[in-house]
Amino acid sequence: MPIRNHALTKEFPQYIDRIKELRMSDLPFREACDKYHELDKEIRNLEQNDMPIEDSAFTQLRFERVFLKDQLYEQLKQGG
Repeated sequence: MPIRNHALTKEFPQYIDRIKELRMSDLPFREACDKYHELDKEIRNLEQNDMPIEDSAFTQLRFERVFLKDQLYEQLKQGG
């Protein structure tokens, strides 16, 4: 299975301008975005290296990414 980049701009292309706007004007949003992108990068690195991590730890990382993505999406919908 190909390793997929889950960058917010790829996940929500309809909100690219809103993402840029909030990253500039909303510190908590920017921090959540940064955390999301760090998690996504970590997950992709693990997938590329045949996941040298326990399944439960990998599942937890993916859960955290989904949770953050849902929170960010809710914020994106509120203003646009």
